[in-house]
Amino acid sequence: MLLLQKRAPIAAVAVAFSFLSPAHAAESETPSRIHRAPRRRHRPLRCCRPASPPHASVMAGMAPEGSQFDAKHYDSKMQELLNQGETEEFFTSYDEVHESFDDMGLQENLLRGIYAYGLKSLQPFSKEELFLFARQLDYGVVECQSLVLAPTRELAQQIEKVMRALGDYLGVKVHACVGGTSVREDQRILASGVHVVVGTPGRVFDMLRRQSLRPDYIKMFVLDEADEMLSRGFKDQIYDIFQLLPSKIQVGVFSATMPPEALEITRKFMNKPVRILVKRDELTLEGIKQFYVNVEKEEWKLDTLCDLYETLAITQSVIFVNTRRKVDWLTDKMRSRDHTVSATHGDMDQNTRDIIMREFRSGSSRVLITTDLLARGIDVQQVSLVINYDLPTQPENYLHRIGRSGRFGRKGVAINFVTRDDERMLFDIQKFYNVVVEELPSNVADLL
Repeated sequence: MLLLQKRAPIAAVAVAFSFLSPAHAAESETPSRIHRAPRRRHRPLRCCRPASPPHASVMAGMAPEGSQFDAKHYDSKMQELLNQGETEEFFTSYDEVHESFDDMGLQENLLRGIYAYGLKSLQPFSKEELFLFARQLDYGVVECQSLVLAPTRELAQQIEKVMRALGDYLGVKVHACVGGTSVREDQRILASGVHVVVGTPGRVFDMLRRQSLRPDYIKMFVLDEADEMLSRGFKDQIYDIFQLLPSKIQVGVFSATMPPEALEITRKFMNKPVRILVKRDELTLEGIKQFYVNVEKEEWKLDTLCDLYETLAITQSVIFVNTRRKVDWLTDKMRSRDHTVSATHGDMDQNTRDIIMREFRSGSSRVLITTDLLARGIDVQQVSLVINYDLPTQPENYLHRIGRSGRFGRKGVAINFVTRDDERMLFDIQKFYNVVVEELPSNVADLL
């Protein structure tokens, strides 16, 4: 069921869209051992008890008052922003409910594409594609009418492939403009005519600047993973792109998470957007079991991961670490112990990244080590297990990471490696999302 909420006082934005002129705008062991850290018995995690440990304010990984993991501070800022928005009539409400695709008044050929793609319910549907197709592009005019921006090349390419599949019976032409690919090939394809361009900000701006991508017919501008786009280095590029678009355009902003800082930025370029909100403590994903392993020390994580490897190989797994250098280090260590893994991060050339993702999607590669490069939006249906080798530094990324498992209604498991210094952070994550992360049982293989 797609529920378009009327009002959620303390919330993270799922979707917002509006019409606005840019002129008004101002980024190998058995499973029975795997829950134990090497050479050391488990002790209960302090973060599972409500009381804070002594001297918590100086512990590494703790969320001090006013930090991103401070739920009270987050809710206070969000409430203030939403109250201000209502006073100024910045937001408009939307409360329409659809039970199925058939209820949405979509074109018959779009419905054929949806069902041919294998989608049966609204729950797992990719919101950006639905938004664009539901707006009914003029497929008789082979000009770019919709522009979609995504924070990573992999996500942009995935959106393009899904849109191609869903629009198969509509004759829609979609092209992905991403860095690391041929500029001349982009120019050739754009010159031949497309209906939708999906891309990363840098390459899209370059195509607009070269006038290879003509904005005259663009009537929809969509930001996917908008909080990532608006809070990182993309903000200036997005502003530059926005200034080159037509004076009247519909803007769509999509994300499973939207902290108040990013929501505040949308006020600069959206006019009375329809808001569809989900409360912060209702965001955690159903169907994904969340566990922790108390490894106590950073240097014991590797042995614990090796203990888990046979379980990893049962299904497809993604292992998240916090830095590109650590991806390379962990990959080398795992391979030196004769464990087969693949790896990807932003410092790799585009051809290598494409090959690695192709192999992982096909199932020929089963264990992938990466950074938050793949935390957002990437759908690989066979992934059942996510391991946070390092806990993320931002609360939003925890939700996005564990969401890589259990896609399209499948069950999933998330395992967090927790050192002494991470205990407070795990406590904050549980409190922030109103979840309980339990200790990993010995029969984890049965859960996959």
